[in-house]
Amino acid sequence: MKERNKMSVGFRVFLQRKLPEENVVEGLCELPAANIADVMGRSCAMSSEIRKLTPRSEKNMAGPALTVRARPGDNLMIHKALNLAQKGDIIVISNESDRSQSLLGAIIVAYARSKELGGIVVDGPIRDIDEISELGIPVYATGTTPGGPYKEGPGEVNVPIACGGVSVHPGDVILGDSDGVIVIPRKDAVQVLEEATAFSRVDAEKMEAALAGRAKRDWVDKKLNEKNCEIIDGCCEN
Repeated sequence: MKERNKMSVGFRVFLQRKLPEENVVEGLCELPAANIADVMGRSCAMSSEIRKLTPRSEKNMAGPALTVRARPGDNLMIHKALNLAQKGDIIVISNESDRSQSLLGAIIVAYARSKELGGIVVDGPIRDIDEISELGIPVYATGTTPGGPYKEGPGEVNVPIACGGVSVHPGDVILGDSDGVIVIPRKDAVQVLEEATAFSRVDAEKMEAALAGRAKRDWVDKKLNEKNCEIIDGCCEN
């Protein structure tokens, strides 16, 4: 019997992952990322470095995470993830915060579009931005560079990763809009949907009041008073 290559940890692919309920993903997709982040303690948002590089769309990006831990500047495992990805998946790529090489370009995004993926999130740069912008699939990344990737590995697929300073597990719900990307743990998604839906109704009422000049502002002085802020009826002497 042929001996199996013993290198596994750090260079492996998990074919299975637990997925969130489709109706929960659909419900979260209708909500602003900011409102969801607010009901999650403001601790689920990826770094502002990771921003949407493709044109604004009417619909948010939302779907289950298919995670990739890539070697810096190398996209071999991204290609494997692309082969495994299913309709609606969001490929989320960790890159150890490397910014020297682009990890993907128009060909990968074109194939992602052909498989009807929900989007791609990269903790690193991409290239071919003009072509990618015309493909109609959301792509979030830290920027662009023409320098391309290697295809050597190692890396891992469908393992816990860190992307944009946030932990991402396979099957977590990834949601992105013009503000950025947030991560909703799969096991918490139902509760988050319920709380964020209620929060959004209240938020809409606040916006209506603000536009009409009826916003309640007394909370500001109340908060300052609680914090022992001194209010001085006079000018600051220089």
